[in-house]
Amino acid sequence: MTAHVAQYTLDVTDLELMASFWSRALGYQIRQGDDGSAKLWPPPDRPGPTVWLQGSGTPKREKNRLHLDLVSDGDPRDEVRRLLALGARPADVGQSGEEGFVVLADPEGNEFCVLDHAPRR
Repeated sequence: MTAHVAQYTLDVTDLELMASFWSRALGYQIRQGDDGSAKLWPPPDRPGPTVWLQGSGTPKREKNRLHLDLVSDGDPRDEVRRLLALGARPADVGQSGEEGFVVLADPEGNEFCVLDHAPRR
């Protein structure tokens, strides 16, 4: 028996802003709860983990210890530009510029990466 990733949970302070950003970034559908949370569902033709945005009264304080690595089905540079237009911003976590990814932060400062290509074995 093994476990698999079913959901990624992110504490947020501005639920509307973050649901809008992440749903557009990932192409997921929003189902807003009446408890200060929202769940983002992947399209039926592209299975993947759900994202639960959990309302929190506290802002992010330090670098994430766990983050998303995104991959685009197009040019990763175009994807970075698209995410920046949605409200992401460049993030510096000590990278050299020679990595095979770009580090960004969402509107509340949570870091994530856009990979140059999907991981390979």
